[in-house]
Amino acid sequence: MLPLEKKTTLRYLLVRDAMRKQVTSLSDRLSIESGIRVLLKYKVGALLITDQDDLPVGVVSKTDIMGAYYAAVPLDTPLKEIMVSPPLFCSPTDSLESTLETMRSRGIYRIYVSKGSSEKALGVVAYPDIVGLLYRYCRSCDQSLMNRRIEKLEGSDTLRFRVRDVMTPSVTSFSEQDSLSEIMEGLSVNRFGAVLIRDDNSAPVGVISKTDLILAYKRGIAPDVMARTILASPSVRSCEELEFIEDAISKMIFSEVHRFFVFRDEPKNIIGVLSLRDAARLRSGSCQACVSSRIKVGSGSIV
Repeated sequence: MLPLEKKTTLRYLLVRDAMRKQVTSLSDRLSIESGIRVLLKYKVGALLITDQDDLPVGVVSKTDIMGAYYAAVPLDTPLKEIMVSPPLFCSPTDSLESTLETMRSRGIYRIYVSKGSSEKALGVVAYPDIVGLLYRYCRSCDQSLMNRRIEKLEGSDTLRFRVRDVMTPSVTSFSEQDSLSEIMEGLSVNRFGAVLIRDDNSAPVGVISKTDLILAYKRGIAPDVMARTILASPSVRSCEELEFIEDAISKMIFSEVHRFFVFRDEPKNIIGVLSLRDAARLRSGSCQACVSSRIKVGSGSIV
């Protein structure tokens, strides 16, 4: 991977510049099944859990629900029994750079925003929000591929990041004959959101995500069934290793997916994974134009 510059675009931005003001929350007295319905309906990765006074007391993520599925916890169990408490908060005026580092060091995907940990949440910031903000800067930069779609960019083409520079260069995969329990173990141990599924000839035949697993949980599918039971589509969302990161991020954002599997030469030769978490590691746009001060960033706007 390419070394990352210490001087980055995020350094100048605050949490309030990237946070979403819509927070999906649910009472701690409601059931796991209710939580699954809300997660699927609003396409979010976690719920902020509140008490009888509507104050935040915990978080239930897809990971927590997957753990309940693995442990055969009944669907009518209250969310407070599986929530992680207390929820982690940051301030809207915190540096986005320091917040990203907190997320990385804690191994979490999102942080809620409030003026105090005992107050109601004002918003939430997650990896997609950070990458989306950087994407907006790229769209406004005169060095962007989207604005200057030519082969050579005044000799600066070598400064532009490609997927292979940012991706995780390894792939954890399972056989379509492996059980859902085995897949859940793999997701949990490796802290992945999804894994590649292969057939008997080691060819990729699909992907199973945490969303697929909690849906199986809701439907009452036993954890010991084979992976092929819940493979809804044989397609694998992928991109080529030499693709510009700017293009790959654009496709992920507009496809509303959090990861692409990366191939070399042909789609069946998967060599890595590109996630929004990986993209956020850049802490700048899709090339070194930002850190080279070709644009100036201040108070969430380009000046």
